[in-house]
Amino acid sequence: MVQDPDPLEGLAVVVVNYGSHEVVEANLTRTLAEDFPGQTIVVDNFSSQQERDAISAVCARHGWTLLAIPTNAGFGGGNNRGVDLAIGRGATELLLLNPDAWLSSDTVQRLHEQILADPRLQLAPVVLRPDGSFFGAEMDLHLEFGETRSTRRRPPDAVPEQIHTWVSGACFMISAELWRELGGFDEDYFLYWEDVDLSRRVVLSGGTVRVDPTLTAIHDEGITHRKDGEIRAKSPVYYYYNTRNRLLYAAKFLSVDDGRRWLRATPRASYRILLRGGRRQFINLRRTFWPAIRGSLDGIRFFRSHLLAASRTHGQPI
Repeated sequence: MVQDPDPLEGLAVVVVNYGSHEVVEANLTRTLAEDFPGQTIVVDNFSSQQERDAISAVCARHGWTLLAIPTNAGFGGGNNRGVDLAIGRGATELLLLNPDAWLSSDTVQRLHEQILADPRLQLAPVVLRPDGSFFGAEMDLHLEFGETRSTRRRPPDAVPEQIHTWVSGACFMISAELWRELGGFDEDYFLYWEDVDLSRRVVLSGGTVRVDPTLTAIHDEGITHRKDGEIRAKSPVYYYYNTRNRLLYAAKFLSVDDGRRWLRATPRASYRILLRGGRRQFINLRRTFWPAIRGSLDGIRFFRSHLLAASRTHGQPI
């Protein structure tokens, strides 16, 4: 008697590694059932030969596919390459997972069932911290000044047209069909905000972005970038790309007037990004204020270049 194929055979789990092979191994083995029939692809953005050798051994030990990239292609670029490989091998659904995140195999299956039922859905679980406290679910990007906060904190008088809702790239599932239509992550971002961008394009394409409140994942945010002993503090990379990419998003999606308002709000928005790591870290300006200043300035330059290009195309003054 021929058994029906397991629906999970069409699912590919894609993880991008950068110097964190131990974290990848621990979280993927927590996530995947031993008899998981789909693809598991680990993309290694090159960090060192020692790390390349270590992640190669991890993948060989578990039978995972290693896609070794000779350079660091960033979060979006790494995922794009991993997904291209997965789709080329027949994947029909995709679970993108941060190396510092994990979920149960039952949650994987329940996410998958919903994507099979609605291929135009980008679906995520509620994300918790390792201590069980709430980290995030659906997130709002408020267009007035370009700041993000949890949808649970949305003011009752908020205007829906002034909010872009998104889900974290730390853990979400999407159909290969929708991913191909969107073209994957926009690699201009390199790191951070590419998930905000992707969710926006899902909505613009007529799809739906949603969190299932009955499902959870665990995310130890920033463990792949924190220094030993740090708990809340973020990395210079975090501050640089969050301040920079806020204005990249503005250039790509907002009207000129809205974008200029974000531009004027940059000092306030960048300071609020810094506060995510706590004030104690401010004693080290090279790891905090300086990356945020550089990111803000690079974002401003990108936005102004976008305005200049738009004015040349449409013959409008800047």
